[in-house]
Amino acid sequence: MMFRIPTITKNLLIINLIAFLAKLVLQLRGIDLADIGGLHFYMANDFHIYQFVTYLFLHANFMHILSNMFGLWMFGCVIENVWGPKKFLFYYISCGIGAGLLQEIAQLGQFYMTITAQDPSVTFSEIFAIGEQLSGQLNAWTTIGASGAVYAVILAFGMTFPNERLFIIPFPFPIKAKWFVLGYVAIEFFSALGSSGDGVAHTAHLGGMLFGFLMIRYWNRHPNSGFDRGRGQQFFENLKRNFEQRKQNPGGGYTNPNMHVNHGSGTKEDDMEYNARKRKNQEEIDAILDKIRKSGYDSLTKEEKKKLFDASNQS
Repeated sequence: MMFRIPTITKNLLIINLIAFLAKLVLQLRGIDLADIGGLHFYMANDFHIYQFVTYLFLHANFMHILSNMFGLWMFGCVIENVWGPKKFLFYYISCGIGAGLLQEIAQLGQFYMTITAQDPSVTFSEIFAIGEQLSGQLNAWTTIGASGAVYAVILAFGMTFPNERLFIIPFPFPIKAKWFVLGYVAIEFFSALGSSGDGVAHTAHLGGMLFGFLMIRYWNRHPNSGFDRGRGQQFFENLKRNFEQRKQNPGGGYTNPNMHVNHGSGTKEDDMEYNARKRKNQEEIDAILDKIRKSGYDSLTKEEKKKLFDASNQS
């Protein structure tokens, strides 16, 4: 099916949902899971290195998890199908960790400005000694949520399919993915610069997108650096293989290419006709894939997109 959720995206959705429900249940028993798994400021008493991963699976409220999981589902399904599960998972977790690192740096700057606002004579080197004294109070600085990783996935979609048109509420017209992503970057950038105190880790969002951008640029320039299939090549090669299998086996059982094929009219297809038909179908798929490589996915017609995705579905 075209809208089938791939393995990693599906499991990430499930894990986030389970963690959210566990957080609600434990709160009733006086246990705050965010204090345990949330990413604390590194000068705080409760900071642990594992929190760079665990904070990605915790959310503050229903709207928080709903918005993040909707973005993961909407764009993660596409990117995982394009890149494959291993590359997608590596990208998702790495960008989430990167988002956490940038958030820690931003909090260090915030802490420095807070202290110097009270005592301008304090030097940067003295900040660490002050942080040690205030480590208990700094436990309040905690970051949770998958937003940094999800924003990186949105960025990956925009860089992979820049001209794909998206319908975004409340706009009554489609927006190209590249402009949609740039809009997100601009909003998060100016929100991070402002002092709205909205409780949203805008710096973490930007950090996830920054790490994602650098990672994608590196992969594009070094296609053999561990993930040797860039910008959807593996996905489209899989489409070709699946298409060939379906043409060999249209009814679910194995069809020997040397056998005659019965059609509804009762006529038989000999070996030459079968090979010619198979060759013609393969040429059509090859032409579609070449068109994507030259002009992008957005250049395909509706019929070509349908043929491509139909070819990827297994019986």
